Amino acid sequence: MIKYVLIAVFSGVLSAFSQVLLKKSSNAEHKTELREYLNLYVISGYALVIVCMVLMILAYRGLPFKYGVVIESLVYFYVMILGRIFFDEEITGKKVIGNLLIVCGVIVFSL
Repeated sequence: MIKYVLIAVFSGVLSAFSQVLLKKSSNAEHKTELREYLNLYVISGYALVIVCMVLMILAYRGLPFKYGVVIESLVYFYVMILGRIFFDEEITGKKVIGNLLIVCGVIVFSL
C-alpha cells in the first residue's frame, strides 16, 4: 500500500506544478487570443494534468478510495509552497491556518 500512497503523493506534487505552469501562462502577455491557450506553459500544464489522472488511477488500484481523496487534498499545501517559491506570493496567516486545518484533517482521518 505504501507504493500506492507514494504514487498518489507524487501525483499531487505534479498537479501543483501543473497549476504553477498555468498561472505562469496567465500572468504573461500573449500576442493573440489563440496563443493564450496554445503555448508551451498551457500545453505542458494540461499534459501534466493528464499524467496526474493516470497516476491516480494507478494509485487507486491499491489504495482505498477514502485515502486517495485525503491525499489529494494536500495539493493545496503544495500549491502554497510552490506559489511562494515561483511567484514570491506572501504566505499569510489565513493561508497557514487553512493549510494547517487541511493537514490536521489528513492526520485525523488517517488515524
